[in-house]
Amino acid sequence: MKRQPEPVQVIKERRDAALKALANSIPYAAFLGINFDRRGDELTALLPFSQKLIGNPLLPALHGGGTAAFLEVTAIIELGWAFLWNEIESGRIDASTLTVETLPALPKTIDFTVDYLRSGLPRDAYARACVTRSGRRYASVRVEAWQDNRARPYAQATGHFLMPKRDS
Repeated sequence: MKRQPEPVQVIKERRDAALKALANSIPYAAFLGINFDRRGDELTALLPFSQKLIGNPLLPALHGGGTAAFLEVTAIIELGWAFLWNEIESGRIDASTLTVETLPALPKTIDFTVDYLRSGLPRDAYARACVTRSGRRYASVRVEAWQDNRARPYAQATGHFLMPKRDS
């Protein structure tokens, strides 16, 4: 007998729970207030403005370290999400049981290069990452951050990551 497809709401809740567990697995992301908006398999990171993010109060401008952390967290979550998406959709991982403790290991940063294109203004920032190469041992990711206009990024980055060993 053919199994009935799951209701869309059940699938959506399962994916949202998996993304929440993934985002909560990086405590520094919670400290900065970073959260993620999911549309299908595409993620957009949001860094809500907070006074603690100001690096130069005379301009005022966002701190470069906070911007770099925002971009790096976005890249790591994108890599983790790409892996989780495939595992959840294939049924190899039960998303309803995912917690910070039961998540697969996250990628480790090998190097991360940030280009600061202009000052980050005291307002919300957004970022999207694109995995340019993903293998069993190594991955490359490009990330762009913008504020009011996606066509005018204020920072971009390229990162290389060591992928965790996966069960075969």
